[in-house]
Amino acid sequence: MPQPLGVVRDGDVVRITMRRPERRNALSEDHLRELLDALRATAGTDAAGVVIGGEGPVFSAGHDFADVAARDLDGVRDLLRLCTDVMQQVQAMPQVVIARVHALATAAGCQLVASCDLAVAGESAGFALPGGKGGWFCHTPAVPVARAIGRKRLMEMALTGDVVDAATALDWGLVNRLVPDADLDAAVDALMARATRGARASKARGKQVLYAQLDRPEEEAYDVALAAMADASQTPSAREGMAAFLEKRPAVWAD
Repeated sequence: MPQPLGVVRDGDVVRITMRRPERRNALSEDHLRELLDALRATAGTDAAGVVIGGEGPVFSAGHDFADVAARDLDGVRDLLRLCTDVMQQVQAMPQVVIARVHALATAAGCQLVASCDLAVAGESAGFALPGGKGGWFCHTPAVPVARAIGRKRLMEMALTGDVVDAATALDWGLVNRLVPDADLDAAVDALMARATRGARASKARGKQVLYAQLDRPEEEAYDVALAAMADASQTPSAREGMAAFLEKRPAVWAD
């Protein structure tokens, strides 16, 4: 019997796969802890990238209502903090993280897609913040979705609760690529190969600074980026990259 969470190292890439199809890959406390443990463990390795996917008819249906309904206020706060820790770990880790979305991603499942650095969707994918048409509004899932698609589109998703199809998600910027389902793995691998080339230390610091300057006022964003870029110019990766360009030769990365 497969484990609820598959973690497989494939060359330079770690593939993390949710395997709870009977629960629609719902993000229960146990499942969130498994995800967080897998992400933290991977962050400390020399892997260059991570692919997060799911098995079964749904990518992820978000929070497990059976888990939520049994909790008091403090218990729900603890669960939402754990979920937030997972989302923030995705962005804090040095590896490039790509969501592989093969089907419906709703509520916290949509939050997970929006939190990943990049996302590739199959034509069967759909995205929703369904709390808007129910009784528990999608407050926390809306945080990264808003930053991916903007205010008006976020309001439409959050207030209507309707499913956004994969083509609309691409147009809105929630995903980077839309491909036929049969081509999903190839498209994920191709994007990963492009996103992980170059010096890994430079890439890891670059990802960190990109998130640090996003949503800041422009002057503050420039302050963050300027300091980081100046510091980075003195690193071995930058020195080697510039030397290789000037000497018209392939770069040799120490990492």
